[in-house]
Amino acid sequence: MNRNLFLNLLLVITSVAFTNCQNHTEVNAEPAETIFYGDTSIREELFQDPHSFSTEASVVKHLDWDAEVDFQDEVIRATATWTLEESHSDTIIFDTKNLNIVGVTLDGKPAEWSLGQNDELLGTPLIVALPFEAQKVTISYQTTDKAEALQWYPAELTQGKRMPFLFTQSQAILARTWVPCQDRPGVRFTYNAQVNVPKGMLALMSASNPTQKSEDGVYEFSMPQPIPSYLLALGAGDLAFIELGERSGVYAEPEMVRNAAFEFSQTEAMISRAEYLYGPYYWGRYDMLVLPPSFPFGGMENPRLTFLTPTVIVGDMSLTSLIAHELAHSWSGNLVTNATWNDFWLNEGFTVYFEMRIMDAVYGPDFADMLEALSYDDLQRELAVMLKEDPDATRLKQDLKGRNPDDAVTAIAYDKGFHFLKLCEQTVGRERWDAFLKGYFDEYRFKTRITEEFLQELAGLMTQEEWNSVGVEEWVYGKGLPVNCPFPASNRFSIVDEAVKMLLGVSPDDPSAKSMAYLGQEVTIRWSTHEWLRYIRGLEAGGAIEGHYRLADANYGFTGSPNPEIVAAWYTAILKTGFEGYDPELYEEKVESFLTTVGRRKFIVPMYTSMLEGDEKRQAWAKEIYTKARASYHPLSQQTLDQLFTEHE
Repeated sequence: MNRNLFLNLLLVITSVAFTNCQNHTEVNAEPAETIFYGDTSIREELFQDPHSFSTEASVVKHLDWDAEVDFQDEVIRATATWTLEESHSDTIIFDTKNLNIVGVTLDGKPAEWSLGQNDELLGTPLIVALPFEAQKVTISYQTTDKAEALQWYPAELTQGKRMPFLFTQSQAILARTWVPCQDRPGVRFTYNAQVNVPKGMLALMSASNPTQKSEDGVYEFSMPQPIPSYLLALGAGDLAFIELGERSGVYAEPEMVRNAAFEFSQTEAMISRAEYLYGPYYWGRYDMLVLPPSFPFGGMENPRLTFLTPTVIVGDMSLTSLIAHELAHSWSGNLVTNATWNDFWLNEGFTVYFEMRIMDAVYGPDFADMLEALSYDDLQRELAVMLKEDPDATRLKQDLKGRNPDDAVTAIAYDKGFHFLKLCEQTVGRERWDAFLKGYFDEYRFKTRITEEFLQELAGLMTQEEWNSVGVEEWVYGKGLPVNCPFPASNRFSIVDEAVKMLLGVSPDDPSAKSMAYLGQEVTIRWSTHEWLRYIRGLEAGGAIEGHYRLADANYGFTGSPNPEIVAAWYTAILKTGFEGYDPELYEEKVESFLTTVGRRKFIVPMYTSMLEGDEKRQAWAKEIYTKARASYHPLSQQTLDQLFTEHE
């Protein structure tokens, strides 16, 4: 297919003007031909969101939310007043899931409304008859105990044990479980809110936020920049605030807030470097909220208020790449958003790439090289499984119709997406690439994009030779990992790899093995968390046996490490074996304590997997711990682990 035909087809599909055509790029790849050629109706399919009942005929533009948070009954009672865009239909449809709808009015008058057929994944459509002149729809409702976005945390499980805690997790399609909305990334809206919580609590949202507790527990919020529903967020608890810089700060429980402030002290420098790379930060402030350890993710990029796991607070700032990642979302994802979850890689692949650039600028290329190498390792491990079980899931452009979009939260969107963009940078040169991305973020700020629209922009950047060299369509639509994937090398990891060889090269039964396998504190004292992760992974990849793990534990004390990243990696490795730690009593205590207090999926899923792949004793132990811990996990973690245990029955 020649360049002109390809671009003409993209113009038909996307209805987006194309400029910068001087490169005369031809696009010769079967996937594009298969998808686009001769089928103009495909445009609707590409832009249609399979995860929302709402349609483009009637959409919202602003939310006024008035809510009371009841910690005793663990419900939110609220009214959501939606201001409408110009409508082209006699109805408007909202997404809801497990909500008790009390009533609906149009411009203050009773409305005709009904609930459609329930779908197990998507919930229930709320259909409101819409007179031509209607401007506002007000929905009164109450959440239920099936609200998957809400996690109510009892006071005894918080660090201070004084007050309970609530946080939300709306991504991907869970906003509908606590606010009736058009729950799709292609619909953006501004919002104002008034939230009533018990006295003594601080309430926060993905909006302008207070820094001190109010006397009456009532808080008001404003978000003037339009956001999609998955970025709607609420947190409330016994919280304190420390300012980090002119436009950044951190919220956490009083017992943790100072440690968090130290850990995240480079945030202001990260914001400055990000702006230098890709343009203004459009969101006003960048604050962070440290959540209880049951939070299922490392972070969630809610605008103005990133939600963070406490597991990154390790005392040496070595895990602050997570901050860089969530900050990068302020451009890739929050500013320019994937139009549907089929295009999720446009959010996460770009964000990982941007994260690496921020870390390079703030901490230097050697540090960024380690992160890139770990990203490559993560991708290779996940691909080995996915190519056997679901090869189609290894494409960047996904087809998630009928599936939970949470299924796309894999190394494909993040790490394959990153390495594709890294290859593009290497091919066209960093100067051209940076100018291209800066212009892209500026041109499409507060807008949504699909993969095909981005490819159109990319075809305008690259020459024919560059396009062919990258193999763009193979990367985007092909399965697996193309052979021209950049291979990251790390000077700091070369020392780690030698240390792994040193240990694996000794016989564990040799009386002098312990000293022969010890690299020396004068070297390892300078190691970051990333080097220790490389070391542990290297032992596993190198075929370490129980004796090798015993030596490593004796030399470096992994079983007793206070670092959650190291602990999770270590136990994931040894739980597959018969080794029970250098101190068996400490080992059992640490494993159970970790799995019953930490809910981050990145950690607990691999640990449980290792146990279930072990002997009968390990399997029984995994089921025993999960029975105790399940109630404290977020519903997203519960879903993943329920499926894991079912597969191993």
